[in-house]
Order: sequence, then structure tokens, then C-alpha cells
Amino acid sequence: MSLYARKAFWIATGERALSTFAQAAAAAAVVDGATGLAGVDFANVASIAGLAALLSVLKGLAAAQVGEAGPSLANERVVPTQTPSVN
Repeated sequence: MSLYARKAFWIATGERALSTFAQAAAAAAVVDGATGLAGVDFANVASIAGLAALLSVLKGLAAAQVGEAGPSLANERVVPTQTPSVN
């Protein structure tokens, strides 16, 4: 089975993309120089954050060809989440 067909790969990639989106949105809002929530250009912030998230996904796809079975250049492993057993 291809790495790209694994659910765990896409969960890890999506998590990284969402995190990157949030970080880029926060940075863009601060750099925009708005003094309050009403002054934020949300279209610009969303555009910047969306591009950053897309680049994160592309990096994950490229990194999967380099190291271990995961979307990271740091050789992290994509391990399926196991539900803890309740006794």
C-alpha cells in the first residue's frame, strides 16, 4: 500500500497544515498592524495562511519520499492511533 493511501499519513499532514495555517494567520494579523479586531484584513490574512498551509502539505508530500514513512524530514514515524483499553 502506498504511503499516500494511508489514513495516518493524511491525519499527520492535515494536523501540520492546520497548525501552519493558524500560525501564519496569527503572524499575518500582527504584521498587518491592525490595532483591533475590526482593523484586520481577514481576506489578506486568510490568503497568506492558506498559502502557508498549502506549502505545508506540499512539503509533507515531498518529505514522504525522503525519510521514514511520514510527512516529516525529521524521520518521525506515522503510527496509527490506538484506543486505550478500559478495564
